[in-house]
Amino acid sequence: MTISRRSVLAGVAAAPALAAMTSATASARPHAATGPARRDTPDRGFRVGVGLSDVTGPVAENGMMGYSQFDQRAEGLHQRTRVRAYVFADADDNRVVYTCADTCMVFQAVHDAVLARLAEKFGDRYTEKNVMLTAVHSHAACGGASQDYAYSLATLGFQPQVFDAEVDGTVEAIVAAHDNLASGTVAYGRSELTDASVNRSRAAFDRNPQRDKDYYPLGIDTAMRVLRIGQGGDNVGGIGWFPTHGASLTNENHLISGDNKGAAAYFWEHDVAGVRYLDGAPGFVACFPQTNTGDMSPNLDLKPGQGPTGDEFENARIIGERQVAAAREAFEQATAMSAPVVDSRIMYLDMANQVVDGKYTSDGQTRRTAPACIGAAMAAGSTEDGPAIEIFTEGTRNPLIDALGGIDAETPQWLADAQAPKLVLVPVGLLPPDGWVPHVLKIQIIRIGDVYVVGGPAEFTIVSGLRIRRTVAEELGVPLENVVFNGYANAYSSYCTTPEEYDAQQYEGGSTLFGRNTLPAYQQGFAALAAAMKAGTDVPRGPAPRDLSGFQPGFGRDVPFDTPLPGRDFGDVLVQPAGTVGTGEQVAVEFVTGHPKNDLRRGGTYFEVQRRDGNRWIRHADDGDWATRYHWRRDGLNASITRITWDVPAGTPAGTYRIQHFGNWKNPEGAVFALTGTSADFTVR
Repeated sequence: MTISRRSVLAGVAAAPALAAMTSATASARPHAATGPARRDTPDRGFRVGVGLSDVTGPVAENGMMGYSQFDQRAEGLHQRTRVRAYVFADADDNRVVYTCADTCMVFQAVHDAVLARLAEKFGDRYTEKNVMLTAVHSHAACGGASQDYAYSLATLGFQPQVFDAEVDGTVEAIVAAHDNLASGTVAYGRSELTDASVNRSRAAFDRNPQRDKDYYPLGIDTAMRVLRIGQGGDNVGGIGWFPTHGASLTNENHLISGDNKGAAAYFWEHDVAGVRYLDGAPGFVACFPQTNTGDMSPNLDLKPGQGPTGDEFENARIIGERQVAAAREAFEQATAMSAPVVDSRIMYLDMANQVVDGKYTSDGQTRRTAPACIGAAMAAGSTEDGPAIEIFTEGTRNPLIDALGGIDAETPQWLADAQAPKLVLVPVGLLPPDGWVPHVLKIQIIRIGDVYVVGGPAEFTIVSGLRIRRTVAEELGVPLENVVFNGYANAYSSYCTTPEEYDAQQYEGGSTLFGRNTLPAYQQGFAALAAAMKAGTDVPRGPAPRDLSGFQPGFGRDVPFDTPLPGRDFGDVLVQPAGTVGTGEQVAVEFVTGHPKNDLRRGGTYFEVQRRDGNRWIRHADDGDWATRYHWRRDGLNASITRITWDVPAGTPAGTYRIQHFGNWKNPEGAVFALTGTSADFTVR
């Protein structure tokens, strides 16, 4: 079945009926907490710590995550993907950890592995209760870290290098933040940002009650909410929550990148600290996590790669810089916390089987969720951010699907009824051995002073996030503005719409796996967490998430061996730079190299742009910088060529430069050796 429309509506009997669905809120200021402070101790402050590490996986011949396109395989690197970590502690040494990675999602397998590693090092200091792991949802990141089969189909299965890079980097960042812990301050601010997102599902949004639409008069969430983190009078960190998809870069891009959110973090960190990542953690650690981003697109013209310009990389830069500008404004206006208190609560919900009280449902009746199903509208894709998802189109061959026994499964009538009006394409929750998507999912609230960060394991639309925020704020007895919603937290289970939006069966509704009452089930769970936090009590943990690590087939993982081009050696320069360049011009060099999978150079670099300083060469830029790109291509069966480019930025000092490449090659016996190549000198005038 090939489906080309974004909106697919099915009747209760699951008969297909395809139908094409054809001033920001007044700036709310943060308030001092009026809710459940355990004590009023303004004289006893926070301790805070910040850390940063590298989570870049293989940048060649590895599937990319986000668009679910088989042919979007990495062919190089735009910018290294980072993970930022923040530790907050109060006077009683209660702690919470918050991380944000330049990846597409945090998968349950990564979450569990990170927590196991932290337990080995810290015992019960950092646990699933007080650690929140989030992602920026870059569609240009490495794929293959999931052990949930539906999310590894396009990457041809589980990819251990990607998984290890994400786990190792996240643990390193948390350890760095732990080691950095010192007396500090935390403040909270808000600004408005109206030109970095557009509602890609307006027809569904407009089905919501007027009260919800009035909260978002522009049809977008314009709030940039920021934590300002300081130590000893210095600003050491910033967290800027804002919803816009990490999809400025299209599925035509084959370079690994953090997209607009990774760009924003890079720009803010370098503007403030001016420190290269290879020199160690920058003096200022910034991240731009998502909130309720499900229907928020950065493609302002509602076409992939279109808006503000027709250049996808320029769009990522502009949308990133707009987020930085809004974050700076909120940062400057931030108000210090009135209650330096830290707290956290979690619960696991079996989202395939939740009984939802009528208090939370749209009709006031007790309802249930259902086992996960992919709707036809999900397979149709988001026309604003990407085309149809080809892993669910008829005739597509995939060795992983074959290894798992196939994807064809009958949809029983009871499940079709439970998922109505969704036209069920694949009942992924019923596929053996225990469904191909997770159904036991962690929900979490962490408190940092006056702010409550609510973490949900899906892509929530703006009204879905708003309703959860209202539910939590009402239970806690705190102002709505003090509750921040954070999607893509701790695990991933596709989308969550409101029941009204679900009925439209746009892309987001078709991707809401557990049926029409998915959001009410989450509201009910978060209400229980908030009530427990207010009362100072705990809640039952709930069922354990499943472990599928025992059977994780994967294809295309290994590189047999490398050979240089005939008559060449590893590190030879094939294309030399022009002798003289000016700012705004591009330097391009090509080297004979080995396969990048031989060494990910995590925490390092594949190259440096070096400037002569007397008798020595000093690094001026590397593969983590915005102005550089690392392109890889295969020549024949086993030869590799890298093309390194540098778009000379304005303000680059005049002088003599060169480009040095660092790589690794593998011999037929499997031994790996380092290689270096150095270009001719060139002059920047």
